[in-house]
Amino acid sequence: MANRKSNEIMGYTKKDLPASIVKIGGILLAAGLILGILGFVTDSTRATNSYLVSFMFILSIGIGSLFLIALEYIVNADWSVPFRRIIEFLSATIPLLLILAVPLLINMHDLFHWAHEDVVAGDKILQGKSPYLNTTFFIIRVIGIFVIWSLFYFVFTRNSVKQDTTQDQFLTKRNITFSGAFMPIFAITITMAAIDWMMSLEPHWFSTIFGVYFFSGAVWAALAAVTYIAVLLNKRKYLHTGIQNDHYYSLGTLLFAFTVFWGYIAFSQYMLIWYGDLPEETFWFMTRWEGAWIYISTALMIVHFIVPFGALLSYPSKTDPGRLKFMSIWILAAHYLDLYWLIMPNYTKEHGGYTFSWIDLVFPLFAVGLIMIVFNSMAKKYNLIPVGDPKLERGLAFQLHSAEPEAGSVKN
Repeated sequence: MANRKSNEIMGYTKKDLPASIVKIGGILLAAGLILGILGFVTDSTRATNSYLVSFMFILSIGIGSLFLIALEYIVNADWSVPFRRIIEFLSATIPLLLILAVPLLINMHDLFHWAHEDVVAGDKILQGKSPYLNTTFFIIRVIGIFVIWSLFYFVFTRNSVKQDTTQDQFLTKRNITFSGAFMPIFAITITMAAIDWMMSLEPHWFSTIFGVYFFSGAVWAALAAVTYIAVLLNKRKYLHTGIQNDHYYSLGTLLFAFTVFWGYIAFSQYMLIWYGDLPEETFWFMTRWEGAWIYISTALMIVHFIVPFGALLSYPSKTDPGRLKFMSIWILAAHYLDLYWLIMPNYTKEHGGYTFSWIDLVFPLFAVGLIMIVFNSMAKKYNLIPVGDPKLERGLAFQLHSAEPEAGSVKN
């Protein structure tokens, strides 16, 4: 009772999220699960590849959110504190990744050429990569990476929610220390995850920037999910009453920044491979520029870069709740298309080129439903605002300059 009273005084009262979230999330999750099983029965290979896209989508939002948590602590940011609990709830999918990976590990032969001993025996390149690309070491890496991520998730969130009741500032310092340890580990493990699950789908191809490419998309998608949920919950009075449109500015700015960052990394990867013109590198892009894939590749440039860049460029767009909500959904869809573009050509080139299948529409339902259910479950147990964080008051006090830009100046 005392804790509830203090929350009310601070401008926040814990309320359960609408029952419709569980209902809609449950329907999406059940539909995705049932139709997904039917997809595996109908076409196991296509279903496995399509499921991998959704798996990487869930992984992206989870690990991207964990990175944002650590980033806040390590740079001692104030503005993001009112939104941090949303980020923590989105990272709650990380402990589930090991379970979600089971169908992929069972069907490894449907994904990876290097998982076939007879193929490796006749390929000198794969033989040279076999100390890393082998089934046993792959499974060890998967377990090790997901366990490490889960440990950091539990440490960060345990200290954060504990602070709601204890208001112990030492817990913030502890998370800052763990964030410093997490960053180099994160850089290594997210690169390994990107290489293992996606780049090794075509084991003859390589890119030294692929890990950074995946990182840019993962954090971009996590920011979009955070922005959409924050705007939606704040509009419906589930967050702190002190959160105003000005508080969205940094989220909008980061969305714009990672739009540019992804575009820069994507172009750099393409330009260097095009300039080098080495057959062992260019074939990967040529596959995505043949048949129907040329339309998806073109759409990716427009959907993933040109539209978000234009929509988030102006100063007002970064604080406009309606635009931020729309662009957040757009960005999440664009990220899913990007993952589809990275993964599915590995399947279609073995089956006569790209063809549409209903199976590709099934697993996104599962992914969205799962994230909704997990988020609602966390919101039932914990506050949507870190009420015990010593920086919360400064975060709520964040306000942009209300004055109009001076003549001749432009705000971006």
